[in-house]
Amino acid sequence: MRVIAGEARGRSLKAVPGSHTRPTTDKVKEAMFSMIGPFFEGGTALDLFAGTGGLGIEALSRGMELAIFVDSDRRSVEIIKSNMEAARMTEHAEIYCNTAERAIRTLEKRDIRFDLVFLDPPYRMKNADELMLELAARGLLAEDATLVVEHESGFRYPETFGDFQQRRLALYGETAVAIYHYGPIGGERGGMADDGE
Repeated sequence: MRVIAGEARGRSLKAVPGSHTRPTTDKVKEAMFSMIGPFFEGGTALDLFAGTGGLGIEALSRGMELAIFVDSDRRSVEIIKSNMEAARMTEHAEIYCNTAERAIRTLEKRDIRFDLVFLDPPYRMKNADELMLELAARGLLAEDATLVVEHESGFRYPETFGDFQQRRLALYGETAVAIYHYGPIGGERGGMADDGE
């Protein structure tokens, strides 16, 4: 694995030992960022189920100012720290060992709004939409935030729920990437251009 573009382009990233995590492949990561960016002028990112931290690190490399990484596995947290050092971006990161649900409750206590959120839970988990609604309910999403959900290609999340609208759905073998926009449904929307709407 490596950082594909931006300030840390080409720097190698470690994988978590064993089969506990499922790192996003470089091919999928590159396609993902071509859909949502590909570059940013500041902003704050949240990488839930961060694993190796590859998605959040890529976002930092491409211009995000701050990324918060959350994973419940201590081995993953150590790998994220190592990868942040390799990418030379430790000053732009906060890394926490916690479940996604507890992390969301903790983050609510801070004056923080996320412009970009990655949700890449284990495929056995099918609750990314519930976590997105929780993020919104607790005031953790910026207006026009983009949320990226990586999930099993045979499963589908709703295209519209709450104030979330799916803008893109792309399939890569057993992996699907769903891109959501957060904002009032039917109102004026910024951010990404509509995909065929």
